[in-house]
Amino acid sequence: MAAFILGALYTSAAKAVPCEGSLPARGTVVSGPVRYVVDGDGLCMGTSPDPQTWVEVRLADFYAPELHAAGGAAAKATLERLVRGEYLVCLAGRKSYDRVVASCTVRGRDLGDRLRAAGVVEGGEGGGPEASTRRQSFARTTHSCNFGRIRFSSSSTSRAED
Repeated sequence: MAAFILGALYTSAAKAVPCEGSLPARGTVVSGPVRYVVDGDGLCMGTSPDPQTWVEVRLADFYAPELHAAGGAAAKATLERLVRGEYLVCLAGRKSYDRVVASCTVRGRDLGDRLRAAGVVEGGEGGGPEASTRRQSFARTTHSCNFGRIRFSSSSTSRAED
């Protein structure tokens, strides 16, 4: 009985993030409006109001504190403020769990840089020395966008780094 209850709780927690769309392949440009902010470095984007079409993105170049850690709730609030009503352009990198790790821009400016400029302190898991290498790699990549719908297009000239 205890295993059933734990399983039900885990399933409920796992469904807390409403993004259910398929993940784009590495090197694909994905663009669309932000629909939901998961935490300080995660969000959902999609042009349809249907969460079944939303793509869950984990920012590749910013490591916010976890929600339960000091600064985590403030990081989420800042990301919500920065992306509310905005259209993102993201370059998909590797997949991590049920989300894609991607470098994203808002109005041509890197979202990780916007978070840092807003005073959000990095401190989440995974923000080691390789983070600056990822930032430099993504900074060399240019993004294009197609307003009105999410667009998936192959990018053969540049690839995201793990």
